[in-house]
Amino acid sequence: MLRRACAQSFAQVRSAYVLQLHIGGVQFKSTSTRTEHDTFGPLEVPGDRYWGAQTQRSLVNFKIGGSRDRMPEPVVLAFGVLKRAAAKVNMASAGMDKKIGNAIVQAAGEVADGQLTDHFPLTVWQTGSGTQTNMNANEVIANRAIEIMGGQLGDKSVHPNDHVNKGQSSNDTFPTVMHIAAVQQIHEKLLPGLETLHEALKLKSKRWNHIIKIGRTHTQDATPLTLGQEFSGYTQQLSNSLERVHAALPRLCMLAQGGTAVGTGLNTKPGWPEAIAKQVADDTGYPYITAPNKFEALAGHDSVVEMSNALHTTAVSLFKIANDIRFLGSGPRCGLGELKLPENEPGSSIMPGKVNPTQCEALTMVCAQVMGNAAGIGFAGANGHFELNVFKPMMVTALLHSIRLIGDACTSFTHNCVDNMEANELRIAQLLNESLMLVTALNNHIGYDKAAKTAKKAHREGTTLKQAALDLGVVTEEQFEKWVRPEDMIAPRA
Repeated sequence: MLRRACAQSFAQVRSAYVLQLHIGGVQFKSTSTRTEHDTFGPLEVPGDRYWGAQTQRSLVNFKIGGSRDRMPEPVVLAFGVLKRAAAKVNMASAGMDKKIGNAIVQAAGEVADGQLTDHFPLTVWQTGSGTQTNMNANEVIANRAIEIMGGQLGDKSVHPNDHVNKGQSSNDTFPTVMHIAAVQQIHEKLLPGLETLHEALKLKSKRWNHIIKIGRTHTQDATPLTLGQEFSGYTQQLSNSLERVHAALPRLCMLAQGGTAVGTGLNTKPGWPEAIAKQVADDTGYPYITAPNKFEALAGHDSVVEMSNALHTTAVSLFKIANDIRFLGSGPRCGLGELKLPENEPGSSIMPGKVNPTQCEALTMVCAQVMGNAAGIGFAGANGHFELNVFKPMMVTALLHSIRLIGDACTSFTHNCVDNMEANELRIAQLLNESLMLVTALNNHIGYDKAAKTAKKAHREGTTLKQAALDLGVVTEEQFEKWVRPEDMIAPRA
């Protein structure tokens, strides 16, 4: 008897101690608790929170990272979307009690609308299937539904497994919300940002198509082109990036729901996966369909890797564009100085008057992060062992991070740099006229060897091309003026 009493006392103290630690760790201020139960037994949880025992155990077992490592909000909202759709389908085709089902629909809708996000405290670094976050959603929705129905929190009159999770497994719900969250964020954050920057670059390309400048290859002087032509290359890179994202979207619109534990659909009814996908599509307005093969949908996340690779390529393009603009705007006195970049803020704490290309720097840092995220996602995607990939939380977190970063960075870069940058036409003309590579226009008239000799002489003696050519006697003044015309060098000529 004494041993049993001591064990019970120790368990109570330990439970209270753990609760105190984790309330502090996630900055909750609950002064009361209630007892929740799962298959491991009773556990104290904060009295003013809807989560239950399994969520609380996860807080105890996965003290990894801080607030920045909590499950991304788009995943939480997507769980609300999915659980609401599941309750609707379960009422329509699986015999779920209408009172319970409607309470779940209301509670899940509150999750989907972001009203209950504070009740999702778990870290990304948990089980690789996302089971703890699925149960977090089940417990929060169940307890909120109980409250809606006038019951007592934790009484299980709406059960997190039997009702909220009916016909589902963490193994198919989590990959489903991965896709729902990613598609939503791509449409709301990524595509608007990319399209905004694409249109801004396109406008500059058209406005500057008359400005002839010197080209550069290997960072050395090359033959002329227009500033508009140079920016048309950037515009096309963004066009290609948008096409890649759109091309990858259909696979992200394929939902794993209905595969349950290993892809067989155990504990569901025929037609349930199609009904869930249709309900989610109806509720969100995005063209979701059921995945054609649930074994692939649970064990491999190639569609996430594919989208990540599209973002990786986009980051490569953006890095090149931002660096070019950074270098073209270098100066103001001792750099290339062909572009005048907006002066948004002081650039130095010690050098008065200095202004830096900060938007270019921010965008290139974003690109580096996205490239790193892509490496992690690729490695994680390769680790689908047998019937389940167990890197799901990390994969969706990295993908959502890249989506948001690129979307926001493109918008910032557009409004704070591209929209208001100007061409420095005087500097552009100066560099064009000083370039030795205009000599290329003489190739077809005097031959490569004589043209090269002319350029080397001009460079060695610090004279103009024209003076060097006349000194060598390879052209007359009239011929030079006729043949070396930058405006004739920017396109093929008959």
